[in-house]
Amino acid sequence: MRASIKAWALLAGGGVLCCFGVALAQSNTDSAIQVDSQHDANLSLPQMLQRAREYKPMMDSDAAAVQRQASDAKQQHDVVKSLCLSDKLSQIHVAVDTASGRIDTLGSAVSHNDSDRAKHEFTIIQVLKDRSSALVAEANQCIGEETGFIGESTVTVTIDPSIPDTDPSDFPNDPIVSEPPVLSSPTM
Repeated sequence: MRASIKAWALLAGGGVLCCFGVALAQSNTDSAIQVDSQHDANLSLPQMLQRAREYKPMMDSDAAAVQRQASDAKQQHDVVKSLCLSDKLSQIHVAVDTASGRIDTLGSAVSHNDSDRAKHEFTIIQVLKDRSSALVAEANQCIGEETGFIGESTVTVTIDPSIPDTDPSDFPNDPIVSEPPVLSSPTM
């Protein structure tokens, strides 16, 4: 009975810590986004749209850089690096496509003079641009296969002639066996 109570207490405590960690991580992420948003909070709606449109070519150049790395990895037949870069490239493409749609939505919000919607869309575009930059940094960390051994390898063994030919694990033919001591009584 005590073991099951302890198990439940441990499980409940772990759940509370897990939830606290998730809440803390979300609050830290939200504060980082708010700092960027506060930095650009003074922008007018047309300036937000202009800045968002400037992000698009930057994100496209990020995708092109990773695409070049992926092409080089494929030419070198480096499967590991190629897979890593392809994954990063597909994530960058998703961010670019999403940002393109959000830029269009931002343009619509600016034309309707909807500042709340425009700020929301601009914040999302900023996050997508930051994600694209982070993915480029991750792509630069992709490692490939070890290329130290190309071709067939050969092994050469040299045995020291001073080592005896006998196997030390073999039991000798004429072992030396000592006689056990004679039993005697302590009263004798």
